[in-house]
Amino acid sequence: MKVARTLTELKDYRRAMVGSVGFVPTMGYLHEGHLSLARVARAENDHVAASIFVNPTQFGPREDLSTYPRDLDRDLAMLEAERTDLVFVPRAEDIYPVGFVTFVDVTGPLSQRLEAESRPGHFRGVTTVVNKLFNLVEPSRAYFGQKDAQQALVVQRMAADLNVNVQVVVMPTIREPDGLAMSSRNNYLKGDERRAANVLYRSLMRARELYLSGERDAEGVRREMRRLIESEPLSQIDYVSIADADDLSELESLNRRALVSLAVRIGKTRLIDNIMIG
Repeated sequence: MKVARTLTELKDYRRAMVGSVGFVPTMGYLHEGHLSLARVARAENDHVAASIFVNPTQFGPREDLSTYPRDLDRDLAMLEAERTDLVFVPRAEDIYPVGFVTFVDVTGPLSQRLEAESRPGHFRGVTTVVNKLFNLVEPSRAYFGQKDAQQALVVQRMAADLNVNVQVVVMPTIREPDGLAMSSRNNYLKGDERRAANVLYRSLMRARELYLSGERDAEGVRREMRRLIESEPLSQIDYVSIADADDLSELESLNRRALVSLAVRIGKTRLIDNIMIG
């Protein structure tokens, strides 16, 4: 496995890779969700590349950039075990050199709702760094997890609008045995917080149960989800959404494919999750 720490090293290693390249962009502190993407990339491509970069432009001023979990040696060992061919580990100054002023900004409903309302500027940082990584790594396919459903939609929109020659592949959320979506931020959960975090998954399953039983009133389902979450003393709701799966407009009736998503703080840790219904 090659580890590129500079732009020159990346270009040299990438030039030697003949055939299709599957790419898994990450912020590190890897878990089974990331590794599942690497395995699919391995199965579908001649080569697998990954990146490890905690992207500062997608963090707000009061978010956890400085404390975001990092363990590069561990991450590299995990990627090597999955037969990854190339890992790009850039420095912030290589991605955002002195004088950097150009950003990619997906406008419109997809990047104005839900996470965008709670985290202003977040998606501008995501699309800018992903576009730069696509340009640098030149993958055939790039793999993202469904847990970050809105992010995946925004990246797909960016790739389509800018004619980026990369297939954006979205793979299912990988979960802990109790249903909690795997996330690097789960590392923040301590003691009772870890138990309480299961309320996100339980509320999503409650929405699915209601839908399967014939409930079509979207606000009624939102109300039931909120009631369940609020029954957990350690939780604080950021948002509960039932939206059109394509444009993220909030639904009144569950009469089409819908993304049921939520953001909830458990103690000081902000967690997101979602499922599709319909």
